[in-house]
Formats: sequence, C-alpha cells, structure tokens
Amino acid sequence: MVRPDPYAIGLDRNPVNFVPLTPLSFLARTAEVYPERAAVIYGDRRYTWSHMLGRCRRLASALNAAGIGVGDTVAVMAANTPEMLEAHFGVPMSGAVLNALNVRLDARAIAFMLAHAEAKVLITDTEYSATVGQALALLDTRPLVIDIDDALGPGGERLGRIDYEAFLAGGDPDWDGRQPQDEWQAIALNYTSGTTGNPKGVVYHHRGAYLVALSNMIDWNMPRHSVYLWTLPLFHCNGWGFPWTLAANAGTSVCLRRVDPQRVLAAMREHRVTHYCGAPVVHAMLAYAPEEWKRGIEHRVHGLIGGAPPPVPVIEALQRMGFDITQIYGLTEVFGPAAVCAEQPEWQSLDAAALAERKGRQGVRYTAQEGMAVLDPATLQPVPRDGRTVGEIMFRCNMTMKGYLKNPQATAEAFAGGWFHSGDLAVVQPDGYVQIRDRSKDVIISGGENINSVEVEEVLYQHPAVRAAAVVACPDPKWGETPCAFVEVVEGAAVTEAELIGHCRARLAHFKAPKKIVIGALPKTATGKIQKFLLRERARAMAAEGDRRAGL
Repeated sequence: MVRPDPYAIGLDRNPVNFVPLTPLSFLARTAEVYPERAAVIYGDRRYTWSHMLGRCRRLASALNAAGIGVGDTVAVMAANTPEMLEAHFGVPMSGAVLNALNVRLDARAIAFMLAHAEAKVLITDTEYSATVGQALALLDTRPLVIDIDDALGPGGERLGRIDYEAFLAGGDPDWDGRQPQDEWQAIALNYTSGTTGNPKGVVYHHRGAYLVALSNMIDWNMPRHSVYLWTLPLFHCNGWGFPWTLAANAGTSVCLRRVDPQRVLAAMREHRVTHYCGAPVVHAMLAYAPEEWKRGIEHRVHGLIGGAPPPVPVIEALQRMGFDITQIYGLTEVFGPAAVCAEQPEWQSLDAAALAERKGRQGVRYTAQEGMAVLDPATLQPVPRDGRTVGEIMFRCNMTMKGYLKNPQATAEAFAGGWFHSGDLAVVQPDGYVQIRDRSKDVIISGGENINSVEVEEVLYQHPAVRAAAVVACPDPKWGETPCAFVEVVEGAAVTEAELIGHCRARLAHFKAPKKIVIGALPKTATGKIQKFLLRERARAMAAEGDRRAGL
C-alpha cells in the first residue's frame, strides 16, 4: 500500500502560491522599482523604464483593439531599434506570439514565414519595404501592416495604412495587459534553417524565456544596471533573450541600426557600455579595428561570443584591448544560450594563449539548464571525459522549445530518446567542459547566421548547366565560414563561376550565395553519393592557400 504524501493533502496550487513564470513580470517590477532609470538610448531618444512600460502597454492594448489575442502571430521586420525591444513585451502582453523576422532574408523566405505562421499583423521598418513588399505580393491573405518610419533609418516606401507611433497613440498606457494563464503558453516563434528546404518554426514558451533571461544575468555575472549595446540582432533567438534580461537587470539598452565597428566603439566610449554580444565576426571587427577608433575606452567591457566556434586569435586580441570575453553555446531550439564557458579562478594564472584556448571551449550547462550531455547518438550513453571520444551534444530542460510549429515529425525526430538532438559533435575534456569538433548537420554558420546547404544546392540545381552540386563550409577570416560550392556541369555545357554566383545571388539572400564555386567532377561513392568530407578538405585547403598568398 502506498502511503499518501502528507505534504500534498489540502496543499493545492492556487493564485496565492503559484503564478505562471513570464518575463513580462520583469518589466512591471523594474518600472515600479526603478521608474526613472534609463531603459533605452537611441540617437536623441531616451526612455526611462516607466516610459518603456507605458509604450509596451499601448502596443498591447492597441493590438487587442485590432482583434489580436491568444494564439495569434505578430511578425516584426525591424532593426535593433526601440520598436523591436517594445515588441518583445507588448506583443506577448496582448496574448499574441512574437515572430521576429531575419532582415537579411529574401522575399520568398519572408512570405513563407508569414504564411506558415498565419501572421495577423506585420510591423515593418520602411528600410525593408522593397523585400517586404515583394513578400506581401506572394501572400493569399495580407496581414495588417504597420510601418516603422525611423528618422535615423534610410527611409523607404510605406506599405501599411498606419505608422507605428500613430498605432501606439491609440493604445492605453495604463492597460494591465494579459498575463499568461499557463507558463507553457507560446511567447515567441523563431524560424531556423534546419536541414530541410523550408525553415522550421521554433516555438518558445514563457517559462523558458523567464529562465533564460535570469540565466543570462547569472552566468555572465551581470551587475544591476548594466549598459548593454545591441550588436547582436534582436531577430536572432530574440536577441539571445537579452530584451528580457535587461528588464530583469534594470539595465540600459543602447540601440544601433547596424553594426559598424567605428560606431560600436564610439558608442562604447560615449555611453560607457559594459556588455555586448555577437558572433565571432562582430568581435573580430572590433579586435582588428584601427587603434584610433579604440582610444578612450578605459573602462572594463564584457563581451559574450557565440554562434560559431570563435577563433583563438580573436579572443587573444580582445583580451589585449582589455575586453573580458565569455564563450557561450546554444541553438535556436534551446532559446539561444544554453552552455557557458564558465571561468575558473585558476585560469587567471594561465598565459594569454592558454587562457584564450580555454575560453574557446563551449563549456558547461547554463544555471537554469537542467540537462546537457555529450552522448553516443546510437546508445544515448555519455562519452568518456577524455577529450577524444566524439558524441552528440544533447539537451533536456525547461529551456527547450515546445517544438516545431505544424511539424510533428520533425519535433519527434528532434526529441528522440528523451533528449533534444543538437546535431553538433563534441568531446568532453577531463574537466567536464564540452568542446565542439564538427557538425553532423550540413549547416554553414556565416557571421552567426545559419545557411542551409541543401537550400543553396537546390538553387544551383535550377541552373540548366548544373548536373550535380554540393555546398560546404569554407573557412573565412571575417565571417568564420562562407558557402563554397562544387559543381559538375552537363556534358557540353559552357558556364562560368561568375554566372553561377550571379544565378544564386538572384534567388537567395546574398549572404547565402556561394563566394566560391569550383567547376569539375565531384568525388562520389560507389552508390553515387557525393563525398562531402573530401570537398570540405578541398575547401579548407583553398582557404589556407588564399591566406598564404595574402600573407595571413
């Protein structure tokens, strides 16, 4: 006979002792406790936290008045501006789900996402009106379009009937908003390239957003009232959760429309920025910027680096500048950051090269990350901590996605065996720190952006002269990796590398188009499968030869 649990009898969950976790609560608390502290700096615009709360409430109430509520999708196509930050609170306050769109994508990809998510509203910056206009023309059902007409932007055609400020003016700054009744309710939708033709919609929940926000603050040792510079795109994993972190931190967001190393360093100096994030390419821009741009930055700056394994020379160069760099690792499916290279006290005695090597590891699980392991993908048993045995990084925790929107098969495959399968291959060092060795998926990470090699190959196959195509990652000193294509042409066909690159650029976002295309016979197995591992070796050799000729 099982004895009843005495601690469960009459001690039920109720509104007094249980409130669903949501990062929306951080905004409300900070506006109450630190109402006059700076929340946002953008050009001449300055918002306090009380002002920020009022604007977010206006957005939420205006969306509700427009018929938007629980289960609806609000898409946003915007730069790192205050409007994008406000959407991270105002949209979920209305009960809806935020879909932050990648501003670098082409019209066809944007149209697919808007249709797949059944977006009811699209808030879009006029800078992107050419692409967005083409995307809207491809839709059967057009969402309500709201234009952001930013005075600091380059301008562009208005596509909607109302602009953002006019829309907010119709909202109520004192509106209470809709708190989620269940912390499992969706808060955001982010599309990832994955390994199939169309992108997959990763669905985040309020609970995970709450936990990643706090883990960011804890695992980066962020002191209260940090000054954070937006060098990381807010469309990428919701800015790694940092819009919500800054609300919990009662910090200040310094917004920039685009990453320009001179402007970034000037902003760091002017606003005494304490923290920034980005892919290795962003950090490399700062590390190798002219010395005169760096002068005057005499305070400590903390950088979070992720999106691709960072080059050790970049970390070393930033350390010489006095920047403190922390490596993180994660994926869209686990809310962005999921592991951190937590620094140990004894590392301080290491020389610069050894310290940079340690900081280049992907590290250990985040504080709020309940399960992270490197497992044999066949047996799901942990690999030994020998720094040699390769396994796959896997997660299971409260900071894992709900699943892929409208794609139960892909969700089941990703969660097979009770773990989320990252597709990243790694070893575990004797000290327990994880270090990536390779990727099992053929995804190219360029400047922190995922490029689906299959998508690029499909475009190449659309050219009548192409018989076979394979796209692999080629090392690049600026972007980390860029797509390199190997193409076998139809017998008797005449086509040039420049023609094929132009063909790709006309059909893909430019960052996805191959920078190099090699025409010739492709290595294949006896069954006709292209041997991509040999092509990767060739791409690495070509990159090394290019570096040698350039004197790098």
